[in-house]
Amino acid sequence: MNKYLIPFSMALIFVACKEETKKESIAVTYPQTKKVDTVDTYFGVDVNDPYRWLEDDRSAETEDWVKRQNKVTFDYLDNIPFREALKERLSSLWNYEKVGAPFKEGEYTYFYKNDGLQNQYVVYRYKTGEDPNTAEVFLDPNTFKEDGTISLGGLSFSEDGKTAAYSISEGGSDWRKILVMNAETKEVVEDTLVDIKFSGLSWKGNDGFYYSSYDKPEGSELSAKTDQHKLYYHKLGTPQQNDALVFGGVPSEKHRYVNGYVTEDNKYLVVTAKTSTSGNKLYIKDLSTPGSKFVTILDHTDSDTFVLDNIGTKLILVTNLNAPNQKIVTTDADNPTPNNWVEIIPETENVLSASTGGGYIFTEYMVDAVSKVYQYDYNGKRIREIELPGVGSAGGFGAKKDETELYYSFTNYVTPGSIYKYDIEKGTSQLYRKPEIDFNPENYESKQVFYTSKDGTKVPMIITHKKGLKLDGKNPTILYGYGGFNISLTPSFSITNAVWMEQGGIYAVPNLRGGGEYGKEWHKAGTKMQKQNVFDDFIAAAEYLINNNYTSPDYLAVRGGSNGGLLVGAAMTQRPDLMKVALPAVGVMDMLRYHTFTAGAGWAYDYGTAEDSKEMFEYLKGYSPVHNVKAGVEYPATLVTTGDHDDRVVPAHSFKYAAELQEKQAGNNPVLIRIETDAGHGAGTPISKTIEEYADIFGFTLYNMGYEVLPQKVNDKVKE
Repeated sequence: MNKYLIPFSMALIFVACKEETKKESIAVTYPQTKKVDTVDTYFGVDVNDPYRWLEDDRSAETEDWVKRQNKVTFDYLDNIPFREALKERLSSLWNYEKVGAPFKEGEYTYFYKNDGLQNQYVVYRYKTGEDPNTAEVFLDPNTFKEDGTISLGGLSFSEDGKTAAYSISEGGSDWRKILVMNAETKEVVEDTLVDIKFSGLSWKGNDGFYYSSYDKPEGSELSAKTDQHKLYYHKLGTPQQNDALVFGGVPSEKHRYVNGYVTEDNKYLVVTAKTSTSGNKLYIKDLSTPGSKFVTILDHTDSDTFVLDNIGTKLILVTNLNAPNQKIVTTDADNPTPNNWVEIIPETENVLSASTGGGYIFTEYMVDAVSKVYQYDYNGKRIREIELPGVGSAGGFGAKKDETELYYSFTNYVTPGSIYKYDIEKGTSQLYRKPEIDFNPENYESKQVFYTSKDGTKVPMIITHKKGLKLDGKNPTILYGYGGFNISLTPSFSITNAVWMEQGGIYAVPNLRGGGEYGKEWHKAGTKMQKQNVFDDFIAAAEYLINNNYTSPDYLAVRGGSNGGLLVGAAMTQRPDLMKVALPAVGVMDMLRYHTFTAGAGWAYDYGTAEDSKEMFEYLKGYSPVHNVKAGVEYPATLVTTGDHDDRVVPAHSFKYAAELQEKQAGNNPVLIRIETDAGHGAGTPISKTIEEYADIFGFTLYNMGYEVLPQKVNDKVKE
């Protein structure tokens, strides 16, 4: 029987069982964290930083602190009675075959596949036109290291498909290595390229490829500042030290992110150069003319603009210059500046993203965070709207110009991702592959609501749960948010969320300001001196769920990662009364120093820095999680999660935040930090580690909501 359908008298039995278990708690004694006299002065204001020493990721003291914290954390987690049951269910549900969309390179068709619980996806291939069942293993990252902590990053093929370059990450680090292999024999044919970071791999014909990196920093490669990105060209058969510097490296013109890619016809090298995560300069270089110089399309960073494709010298650009929701324009490569742009697909009220395939342009629009897709010719004539399988997120409308079909994916919060084959000329779709998974979408529902934030702004939120939910305020709920960097949270299926919802849990995702769901203006409304809007939107989402009896403060958990970890840290320090559990993951927690680590300075478009002005310093200090933990306040039960190899948001953010909370927490809610070893910001994490982490997160959450056994087990007992 579903918990939400039990009679009132039986509900009293359930509540009584739950309340009784609340009397039992796992004792926690936190490790001692020393404090040092470190003071920074900003605009005449002294700011103490007593845990500065935890920023040294190479020190024996920090290593010892990590070990002591993990011992306390795992001793606690080991005592949660249903932790193993969650791990078993996660493993069981995860154990199904997952296959990616096929793509053609040379004489072969390639695809990614995971048999079920493999730590990393394997690349397979078969001769194009032959039976896919004859596919052989092309590249198996699970053989790189036994525990799966070396992962495959990018994979790129030469024009003829006979040579492949691929990048690997060790322990989750953003620093990568590149290996080159003969695609026919699968043998590595060159020395490994090293010290590469935030890089694509783009081939120039069959001769070599472009990649990007920073100079290796002095000090710790996991935390030292990196802010001068450069584009290089590697010619096959030559050592890395001879690689040509193509763009960047000029001290007077610093770019933190430089990317280069070659158009499909190999005619142009396109370079984007950025000083922050938003806005780019844009250049092209004619590769068909020896000795050609770069031609400037945009010499400022006031927009996000890129070259979508070209037909000879005719360039097709996607831009949000004077079009916050993006539009598509054409221009001639000989005179490509904005005054010569001709609009072919105008801006609409919905945000546009674009791709190409088979000689057509495909435009995906977000309509309240849900996909609508259209097909256009290269002159901007609309051919058709593509009929999608339902309401959700569609992606992957890309193929080479000579292809007659492409593949796209479709998913939402209750529909596991399926792949569809699309006939480009006929405009028809057919199901190509649907996963066989032990989850029935018919038992669940997603509903989009619009709630009002503090300043009157309407914000959408999708709430997903089992059908027949009883609005009694007692449903365990995870409120997940991000709200930054123009990133959109669109509906997608998650195995971990499925396990949460199986237990009667609610999963709610609001589309906060700072994201990209409604274009550039929505993004800007959550940046710098308007960042509080993001936190207000998130807090208002929690209040909506509580006021409408989906849940209550005793049953609400808030979760987010990276910029979303900052969101959780800010929300729980501003409104600790709203939630029972807080789950900040790999969060940006020290807003006064974030820009001094790795590539953090590039986040200043969204955040501003404490050095910009007295006003900006005061604003940042006003919400910085590390600086707003107050003694004597009862904060929610908190499980901070991070990775010791996270060199994007360095773990010192999480270390310092956990130390502040442990020192100042009032009441009995535990404050723990779970530090994954040989793991980074999330990408490439082995499946085995992911399963263990989510068993711990869900176990911690439910236990601190008062459950002694899993909610579903209680339901079964009441039913008996």
